[in-house]
Amino acid sequence: MIIKPKFRGFICTTAHPEGCAYNVKEQIAYVKSQGKVKGPRNVLVIGASTGYGLASRIVATFGAGAKTIGVFFEKEASGSRTATAGWYNTAAFEQAAREEGHYAVSINGDAFSDEIKQQTIERIRQDLGEIDLVVYSLASPKRVHPETGELFSSVIKPIGQAYTNKTVDFHSAEVTEVTIEPATEQEIEHTIAVMGGDDWERWMKALQDAGVLAEGVVTVAYSYIGPQITHSIYREGTIGRAKDDLEATAEKLTHLLEGVAGQAYVSVNKALVTQSSSAIPVVPLYISLLFKVMKEKGLHEGTIEQMYRLFAQRLYTGSASDLSLDDRNRIRIDDWEMKEEVQEEVAKLWNQVETDNIRDISDIDAFRQDFFRLFGFEFPQINYDEEVDVQRSIPSLAE
Repeated sequence: MIIKPKFRGFICTTAHPEGCAYNVKEQIAYVKSQGKVKGPRNVLVIGASTGYGLASRIVATFGAGAKTIGVFFEKEASGSRTATAGWYNTAAFEQAAREEGHYAVSINGDAFSDEIKQQTIERIRQDLGEIDLVVYSLASPKRVHPETGELFSSVIKPIGQAYTNKTVDFHSAEVTEVTIEPATEQEIEHTIAVMGGDDWERWMKALQDAGVLAEGVVTVAYSYIGPQITHSIYREGTIGRAKDDLEATAEKLTHLLEGVAGQAYVSVNKALVTQSSSAIPVVPLYISLLFKVMKEKGLHEGTIEQMYRLFAQRLYTGSASDLSLDDRNRIRIDDWEMKEEVQEEVAKLWNQVETDNIRDISDIDAFRQDFFRLFGFEFPQINYDEEVDVQRSIPSLAE
């Protein structure tokens, strides 16, 4: 069939297998063009099919030569319905990994569940014995608690009072004003339950109890801080409360891992176009301005460049001082974004931006392009008028 993007707002309901495969191959090519990473041997990536999780798996495999197990929840193609982008990404990743002799196994299911945790542990025992890096990069709007069965749903809202600021429809490039009402206490609690550190802690406890964590194991989860412009809706809002909880969990996990001399970190990453960031009011406008400034200054990075730098220049340099931890023991891989000269320029443009000038002073078209590339579209190398088979198999899931 011929596959075209079908979208509503920040949700794209189709994905292109050839475009997704091209995206993965480009990320692999970038990693292989850089120096080898003296990194981990056996890696578990929780949330491994898109974004930072996928990039982490690619760097671990093609940069460090590691064996990887990836956990995610994706859907394969059915009838005329395409598979999800994460399914196509993983199919392309596993094929490329196996062609070069790398071990790569995937587990598809609810990563919040005890069942998937146990299935993963059994696979580690069977194939690897132990894990020396655990990447936690899970992004989901909902979570069913594995013990109580309670369904939690996260929200993107300010806390305490309504918030009003500029935002943009990245499809039409129309700049408008948005007002978001404050979250209730229950909404705050639910967002923390979905996006905080509880599930990360449950994963690490399960792995530790099973005896599959290597001596000196490292675990890292991903977070974001961002500029003052977005704080009310992000860092000081419901998501920020969840990220505070995630970051507090890192300290608890470091104590938990003392018996194997392990260490838990949170890496604060750069703002990038993801399905999550596309959904947050105000943030797409900020990212569009940020990209313009960072590209002009030669500082722009995509997902794969960020993760390569995290592995090669922070986690696996052999020197603790290279981690560049802040006063809350977080790795700051957002350091280029938060440079004073970058933020000053973005703030100046923020005050100026409106519908009439947005294409002149921002990179809104690149934001929109990056959004569709998440789903395999808008790569000039792909002929989107050609018929394509929507079926793709993930080798390890087909075995």
